[in-house]
Amino acid sequence: MTSGSGGNGGSGGNGGINGNGDGTGFFTSVADTAERLAATGYLASTAVATTVFLADRLGKPLLVEGPAGVGKTELAKAVAELGAARLVRLQCYEGIDEARALYEWNHAKQLLRITAGRDEGWDRARDDIFGEEFLLTRPLLTAIRGEEPTVLLIDEMDKADVEVEALLLEVLSDFQVTVPELGTVTATRRPFVLLTSNATRELSEALRRRCLFLHLDYPDAELERRIVRLKVPGLDDTLAASLVRVVGALRAMELRKAPSVAETVDWARTLLALGADSLDETVVRETLGVILKHQDDIRKATQKLTLA
Repeated sequence: MTSGSGGNGGSGGNGGINGNGDGTGFFTSVADTAERLAATGYLASTAVATTVFLADRLGKPLLVEGPAGVGKTELAKAVAELGAARLVRLQCYEGIDEARALYEWNHAKQLLRITAGRDEGWDRARDDIFGEEFLLTRPLLTAIRGEEPTVLLIDEMDKADVEVEALLLEVLSDFQVTVPELGTVTATRRPFVLLTSNATRELSEALRRRCLFLHLDYPDAELERRIVRLKVPGLDDTLAASLVRVVGALRAMELRKAPSVAETVDWARTLLALGADSLDETVVRETLGVILKHQDDIRKATQKLTLA
C-alpha cells in the first residue's frame, strides 16, 4: 500500500511461506514480489519488494518500523492473501503476557476434571489435565504448530513490555516454543513472521538481530496518487493529484497526528461521495475531519493551508 526503505541483518535458515525449507521461497524474484503484492492492491516500492523477497527466501522474520498508517499491517495482510496463507495476528498492548501471547491452561476445565476423578489419585489426574484437551493456544503457539501456510503478524511490538521481547527470542531464533508440561514444539512449516513497530520505544538489539529490517515512511506524491487511483478508481486524476498535494502539505505541518495513507484514501472516497470536482476551500473546510482527528490540528490547518 505504501513505500519505504529497507535493509537486512543477521543470518538465518532457509524457509519461505510455502514451507519448502529448501531456500526456494514463495517468490521467484524481487519483480515477482512487487507484481504479486500489486495484484492484492498493495503498491510496493523496490525497497519493500526486495526486503519481503529476502525475508521469504531466507526464512527470516521481518521487522517493519515507521509511523502509524503507512501500510505496515496491510503488508502482512497482502502477503497472507497472495500466499493463500492463514493470517495469525498477535496484537500487542501494554501488559500483554505469556498467557495471551503463547498459551495458557484451561483452569476451569482442569478443575472439573480433577473433581470428576477425585477417587483416582493425583498422579493420574495430573497426567490428564496437562494434555492437549486442556491447552488453550494463543497466536504464537498457533502459528508454530500450524501445518498450512501461515503469516504470523506481531502488531505494534513497541507497545509490549520488554519481557514479551524475551519470550519472542526463542520463537524468532529457532521457530520453536517450549511448553514445560508437553515439551518443545518445533515448527514443521515455518510461518512468514512480520513484526510492526511505530517506534514509540526502542526495541532490543537481540530482537532486531533476529530480523530483517524495513522502514516504511509516507509514500512520495506519485506513489500515493497511484494508491488513491487504485483504491478509488472513480476519482478524477486531477482531483487525486490535488488531494495528494494537500495531504503532503498537512504532513509538513507540526500536527498532533499527520494524515495516514488510509485517511488519504478515506478523503478521496469522501470527495467522490460528495460529487466534488475540485478541492476548494469550502470542500476542504467541510471535510477536514476525515483526515485530521484533533481540533487543534484542524484549526492549524485551516489557518495555514494554501490551496492556490
